[in-house]
This record gives sequence, C-alpha cells and structure tokens, in this order.
Amino acid sequence: MIEVLRAAQSLKLPDWWVCAGFVRSKIWDTLHGFHARTSLADIDVIYFDPENLTEREEKELEKKLVQLMPGLPWSVKNQARMHVLNRLDPYISSTDAVSKFPETATALGVKLDEQGTLLLTAPCGIDDVIKMKIRPTPHFANDKRLLAIYEERVKRKNWQATWEKVKQ
Repeated sequence: MIEVLRAAQSLKLPDWWVCAGFVRSKIWDTLHGFHARTSLADIDVIYFDPENLTEREEKELEKKLVQLMPGLPWSVKNQARMHVLNRLDPYISSTDAVSKFPETATALGVKLDEQGTLLLTAPCGIDDVIKMKIRPTPHFANDKRLLAIYEERVKRKNWQATWEKVKQ
C-alpha cells in the first residue's frame, strides 16, 4: 500500500488522496483476519485542480501511474469536475468530495505528506468502517435520488460475499 501511495505522491497533484475501496477493503481484510489482500476493482486517486478540468489530463496521469506500477487498476479523477458527472453542487475540495461518496465506510482517503507521514481523511468518521456497517453518507441519505443510487450500489457490490461480518 505504501508503494501505491508513493506512486500517487510522485505526481505532485494538488489536494490528492487514494481513497474508497483501497482503504475500506484493507480495513475489512484485516478485521476478517485475511492474510492476503482481496483484489481491487480499481485504485482511486483523486485530486482537486480547478485550473485543468479535462478528462484527458486524468488519463495522462493514469498512464504515468501505470508506468510506475504496471498491472494495477489505476483510476484518477479530478474532483473539481466530478460534481458535473454526479449531477451535484460543485465540490470545494477533495475531502468535500469524499464526504459525498455513497457509503460512510467508503468515504475515506489516505496519502503521504512531504515527510512521508500517513494522513487519513474521514469526513464521515471511521466508526462504520471499523464496525463493518454499511450506511449512506448524510449526503446520500438526505436525497431520494441519491438514496436510490446508494441502495442499488449496495446490492450490486454485495460486500457480504467477500466479508461475511459486514452488515447493513
């Protein structure tokens, strides 16, 4: 995991984090006593740069990460533009965007600071991920349209098939 964080850090992106399943799944793997890491659908690297809102830039950054660590499922997204795709009000930072992820247990990000210290952003707290509880973030819970998206996502993800102690 540290090598993934170092690779992301090397891009020198503004307000960057590696987030979502990369963090949540590692915590759940550990709490389930798994010795090997479960496979990841993707490694979400987010950043916030209102000066360059092109998807092309994100794809170039993904290519750089693939060159650094081939074979990993990199996904890079500038949160300064993602509100448009998600049909939401503009985000003000990456942490603001993380707070608007669907589930509280997934609303997490980690990164390394300039000294190599591991930092965590958890705008919805860490209780749900530690207790292996799936709940919508306040942002999703308070909007009928988003709540329907959350409910469909939870069904589709079927986390209990991998982590049996996870509960809704």
